Amino acid sequence: MQLPTKILLRTKMSPLLFFFLVLPLLLESKAKAIEAGDNCSLITHQITGKIGGVINYSSRLGKEQKVAMEMAVEDYFRSSCSKQLTLQLEDSGGDSSRVASATTELISSKRVQSIIGAMTAQETGLFSEVDMNMKNIPIISLTSPAITPPSMPYQLPYFLQMSNHITLHMQCIVDIVGHFKWRKVTALYEHKNGFSAYSGIITLLSDKLKVVNSEISYHSDLSSLSSISNPEITIEQELIKLRSKSNRVFIVLVSSLELAILLFEKANQMRMMEKDYVWIVTDEIASLLDSVDSSVVNNMQGVIGFKTNFARTRDTFKLFKSRFRKKYGSKYPEEEEYSNPSIFALRAYDATWAIARAMEKSQGKITSKELSGNILSSNFEGLSGTVRFENNVLWQSPSFQIINVVGNSYRVMAVWSPKFGFSQSEEKYNGATANSSLKNLGPVYWPGGMPSTNPRGWAISDADIPLKIGVPAMGAFKQFVRVTFDQTQNATCVTGFTINVFEAVVKRLPYNLPYVLVPFYGTYDEMVEQVYRNGLDAAVGDTEIMADRFQYVEFSQPYVDSGLVMVVTQKAETSHATWMLKTFTKKLWLLMIAMHVFIGLLVWLIERGNNTEFDGIGTMLWFSVTIIFYAHRQPLTSNLSRLVLTPWLFVILIVVASFTASLSSAMTVSRLEPSVLDIETLQRTNAPVGCNGNSFIKPLKLDMLKQHSLWSLMQESSLENTAKVTPKQDLPSSSAVLALCFQRVHLWLLTSRRQPSKL
Repeated sequence: MQLPTKILLRTKMSPLLFFFLVLPLLLESKAKAIEAGDNCSLITHQITGKIGGVINYSSRLGKEQKVAMEMAVEDYFRSSCSKQLTLQLEDSGGDSSRVASATTELISSKRVQSIIGAMTAQETGLFSEVDMNMKNIPIISLTSPAITPPSMPYQLPYFLQMSNHITLHMQCIVDIVGHFKWRKVTALYEHKNGFSAYSGIITLLSDKLKVVNSEISYHSDLSSLSSISNPEITIEQELIKLRSKSNRVFIVLVSSLELAILLFEKANQMRMMEKDYVWIVTDEIASLLDSVDSSVVNNMQGVIGFKTNFARTRDTFKLFKSRFRKKYGSKYPEEEEYSNPSIFALRAYDATWAIARAMEKSQGKITSKELSGNILSSNFEGLSGTVRFENNVLWQSPSFQIINVVGNSYRVMAVWSPKFGFSQSEEKYNGATANSSLKNLGPVYWPGGMPSTNPRGWAISDADIPLKIGVPAMGAFKQFVRVTFDQTQNATCVTGFTINVFEAVVKRLPYNLPYVLVPFYGTYDEMVEQVYRNGLDAAVGDTEIMADRFQYVEFSQPYVDSGLVMVVTQKAETSHATWMLKTFTKKLWLLMIAMHVFIGLLVWLIERGNNTEFDGIGTMLWFSVTIIFYAHRQPLTSNLSRLVLTPWLFVILIVVASFTASLSSAMTVSRLEPSVLDIETLQRTNAPVGCNGNSFIKPLKLDMLKQHSLWSLMQESSLENTAKVTPKQDLPSSSAVLALCFQRVHLWLLTSRRQPSKL
């Protein structure tokens, strides 16, 4: 009886044991189903949304975007099982025609409700003229940066761009160029898909560079790799052209990663990654440096650039990065080591979520207009930052990391924002941490090795045509310009003060200025005319700025004082006997005599009746004389006479002091008086005048004096000849040179060599 009992007990316990054994397997299976999204199939199989994608499967950028979009759909399954979302992807192959055909296929055959892709506004606008359906479906472009043609809001009302506006990128470039004070740059951009979609960037950058006194000296239009048969030869030819020019600052504005890799590989081989070269890359390349191998980084040593800054320390990004690396490595095992997601993968992920959220807002069938409105009203925190649109462009307040490629990676030198400029802090910007420059942010490792002084941005190039700078070879004053011939070197030498000033200015220019000095054997006016007629590119010398010359050429700021002066003979000196009389004027002398006589007469009339000392006219006259020297001996008895005499004694004191000072000055200081005071005197006396025959003074004086029959105008062509002109020189008019006309600075040179008395 016991045996059947035991068998019965085992039979009753078997279902319980089976339940506990199977339960873990069921839970594990359920978890896997949830992870794979199979739990949504238990609730609904209704397809509520279709998203299309047109990306380049063969490019690194397209691979990241493809993986990110697939992950976004999977994550949407996990977060909401009430609706189902499908993703339809097409390969563009990097070709514009395939982009158009793939977009048409998604709209017409697969009936997608929205498209995410790497198409520009210009491309989409052209395609919409062929297929009108493109105008009626929301399209989110992943191209960076965002370019908004003026006609886009009317031609493509449902076209959105998941990137920052191009003006922010240009402003960051301008601030970098302005900080290092490069006056000329060379811009390179990829002519993608056969369209000139990015040619407007050159105009925009050129306008922005004017703010920092810089300009684009040359721009290169590079064809995309898919459109040329032999990319290496094409890149080499373009680099040879760039190397032949003097500018050494190259800005890669728009380029695919693949073209940039080839560009820097060839530049390194052609020794264009060495000292004095500057390479600047934009966000499109800098943000993908974490996704390339060490060989690419080695070819980019010393490159500076900027990449979009985002929150890399958040838990959501860390989780996404871990999953992304795993999935990307499984799909592309050859790139597993470099499988970090870039900002472009994050934006593709956020764009997919923006469409999914927009579809969720509507119940039942949704129109394109309603879907586009829901996308535009998006406002959520994504992996790339705040997802919000304004004027159909991603609205963010971005910041860029300024990077410098060094070693096997790069270092972050600063963080730039459009509001605060450069800052060392990567945290939230504030007025205390923001800086206006890159000062004190550490050394910059330029191409060529160790950090050094900032490159000038230019170098001497054999292809540059030197400017022809004319110099006056027949000037009278050789201290300014002296033209000599060196027989030992068989070359013409040009020296002088103006040449030294010119060479000093050229050395301080932030760019190369090739030139050659050309002696000009003619007048100054003829030299100015040659500049006007392009016989000379410029002229350097002691050239006066005249109103008639200013009509034809432009002048620099004058660096010496100029003007027209005359050197005339000294007026004959008067004898020493007359100095005393010339102390006062004739009228003052007569007034003093009259007042002395009058005061003496007045005192005599008052004192005559009561004072016996004032008898006779002789006493009155003697009193008038002695009072000047305070030597009068006649006492005054009347108060009225004292009242009259007191102020007069004060006047005599002042007159005597003035007379003494004037007489002392006349006896101790030599007085040089010119024989001619002004040009009117020359005109009135028809006097002979001498001047430098090559100077502007000759035609000027002829115009001023020709109506007064001044025919004896001398022409002295050198400083030595001019200094020899004396009043004894014979002239056709049998007279003497009365005046010599000079420029003020020339007179200073002349007087420094000759005593004034010899002129």
